[in-house]
Amino acid sequence: MSEDRSSNGQKSWLGKLTQAFVHEPKNRQELLELLREAHQNKLLDSEALAIVEGAIQVADLQVRDIMVPRSQMISIKATQTPREFLPAVIDAAHSRYPVIGESHDDVLGVLLAKDLLPLILKADGDSDDVKKLLRPATFVPESKRLNVLLREFRANHNHMAIVIDEYGGVAGLVTIEDVLEQIVGDIEDEHDVEEDSYIKPLPSGDFLVKALTPVENFNEFFDSSFSDDEFDTVGGLVMNAFGHLPKRAEITEIGAYRFRILSADSRRIHLLRVSPISRP
Repeated sequence: MSEDRSSNGQKSWLGKLTQAFVHEPKNRQELLELLREAHQNKLLDSEALAIVEGAIQVADLQVRDIMVPRSQMISIKATQTPREFLPAVIDAAHSRYPVIGESHDDVLGVLLAKDLLPLILKADGDSDDVKKLLRPATFVPESKRLNVLLREFRANHNHMAIVIDEYGGVAGLVTIEDVLEQIVGDIEDEHDVEEDSYIKPLPSGDFLVKALTPVENFNEFFDSSFSDDEFDTVGGLVMNAFGHLPKRAEITEIGAYRFRILSADSRRIHLLRVSPISRP
């Protein structure tokens, strides 16, 4: 009898699905409800549901919602020599950097990290060849919808855009990875911490730390003494210090450590960069 009810329930749901494609859902909410029902009936796994939901909901987001704000952009001044800016480039480990002129509103172009190899190999670390390596910068308004931006990124083979505010000034930057992470979740790269590890040392002396690292493990690794009475994880400790759910690239200091957000979504922090602070 229970098998009959289960079979009838599945047929009923399949009937709804068939009907949905014959008569399209009236709005996105109806479509999402249908997909969630498919997940409940084990016809769609959790990961697939999350991706489809992200793809549908990304149209509701604007560039300003996910951009790295101007104050937290890592830029290179056109007047700097490789000897002057390479330490910051190596420390940040990004693939692209805005190059600015007289001010942060004067973006001359974009420098790809891979294009720096010829300069690194030269004996003269004070040459000014950087300007010759610049790629054209792409500019987008804060109000642009993410689904539109993603189409433009793909059509123009761009990976980064400079975000402009209503007055024509630079408001921040956004990358194709930022957009894709709204759809598929956090995208791991070669700098991410391994699955079986909470903390990964970097050549610069900093550390990649998962937000889910237990405070006890953090204390043991760094010989620190943060209390785990209120917060079980480093992510909880850091979020409390911010007083809000931080976005990527936001920075706070707790005790003898500087915490930079490398990855976060609308619900929680995922990955941090931790720098020990040398106190005078």
